[in-house]
Amino acid sequence: MSAIMIQGAGSNVGKSMLVAGLCRAARRRGFSVAPFKPQNMSNNAAVTADGGEIGRAQALQALACGLEPMVDMNPILLKPETDVGAQVVVQGKRLTTTKARDYAALKPQLMGAVLESFARLKAAHDLVIVEGAGSPAEVNLRAGDIANMGFARAADVPVVLAGDIDRGGVIAQIIGTQAVLDPADAAMISGFIINKFRGDVSLFDEGYRLIEARTGWPGFGTLPWFGLAHRLPAEDALDLGSGRSEGGLTVACLALSRIANFDDLDPLAAEPGVDLVMVTPGQPIPATARLVVIPGSKSTRGDLAFLRDQGWDIDLAAHVRRGGHVLGICGGYQMLGRTVADPDGIEGAPGTTPGLGLLDVETVMTPDKRLTRTRATHAATGLAVEGYEIHIGKTEGPDRARPFALIDGAPEGAISASGRIIGSYLHGMFSADAFRAAFLESLGIPASGQSHGAGVEATLEALADHMEAHLDVAGLLALAR
Repeated sequence: MSAIMIQGAGSNVGKSMLVAGLCRAARRRGFSVAPFKPQNMSNNAAVTADGGEIGRAQALQALACGLEPMVDMNPILLKPETDVGAQVVVQGKRLTTTKARDYAALKPQLMGAVLESFARLKAAHDLVIVEGAGSPAEVNLRAGDIANMGFARAADVPVVLAGDIDRGGVIAQIIGTQAVLDPADAAMISGFIINKFRGDVSLFDEGYRLIEARTGWPGFGTLPWFGLAHRLPAEDALDLGSGRSEGGLTVACLALSRIANFDDLDPLAAEPGVDLVMVTPGQPIPATARLVVIPGSKSTRGDLAFLRDQGWDIDLAAHVRRGGHVLGICGGYQMLGRTVADPDGIEGAPGTTPGLGLLDVETVMTPDKRLTRTRATHAATGLAVEGYEIHIGKTEGPDRARPFALIDGAPEGAISASGRIIGSYLHGMFSADAFRAAFLESLGIPASGQSHGAGVEATLEALADHMEAHLDVAGLLALAR
């Protein structure tokens, strides 16, 4: 065995979940297995033990394999900063910021890093399960491709194409993909999977046979909708809270235009006493919210402008007047202060932007990025908190005299004199079960006492069971070469 690749007939067809499930299924068979995604585009990053960053989906897949996340699992990470440009992270470290139109010129040198990382994983494991990006049907992007067929052919990895029947048109998705692919690319595809079926699977038997007949590709099964998917860390912020039970006390999170590292919210979304609401553009912050979370952002000053455009600054002021609580994490912490200054134009045009003024602190952006896993102690309760930091900028001011946490005795974060406004750079704080319970109970929200980590593990096991029951997993793994 060596490697197999899952590509999608479109974006968001469930590739990340399929790879996670296959990773866990292969691990249960006794294989040493690792995930790999040549190129990911996401502002939801995970910090690796060696101080690099990769896509959050690959960190979940690593967990499915029983491994620590490594930068080789996602050697190219694109982090959008504007509508036309992104930061390029190579093997865990920032290389440059480039416009989408100019990115193609970088791809030849990036393919070298991709193949280098892939070779290291192959040498260390029995099996590597690879996830594509977007769809190989985007043939306008084929030249210099490092994410789909360009990688598959360079590394000689067989491909299985996944289609999403829930969005409709899955027959055209798969047959159409074959129709537009170069014949040499199409020859890399060894079969297909139908994902996200709702209802009686046998109703699609005729369509399934039609795809096999038209493409000549064998099918490896139709996977019914996995109802527990919402219990796994979300790849898209707008997936958070989907599938939650109603009736909990409201925690509202602002869906910023450059929202980043929103995995902070996964443990809250899983709490039965919490009704997590993602406040999308054009919507007001619910007046019933007990807590408003301002999450991380890839562009703090840009998202401050976006926040004000939605009128959320007015809603926040009203929320605070009503006695509500606010938690700002990373970029959200910076927004809570009096000013955010970027004199060197690191995140955009140089300048200073007024903050929300809910904390008496000020932030100055600095070129050095802090990228580390962190162990801290919650200042108020003495409870342990583990997480990670991934930010630029330094924040200082009088409210820092009331820290959120202590890291090796040094203050971290800030709390207002009222105690109701909290800012912290610490991502992942709510994964600590005892701290999460204490924090929610301080807001009058009953905590379940459940273990977040154990819940994710149980869901990965259920996902592997689900795939074993409905897909030819043995046949899929046998394709690897």
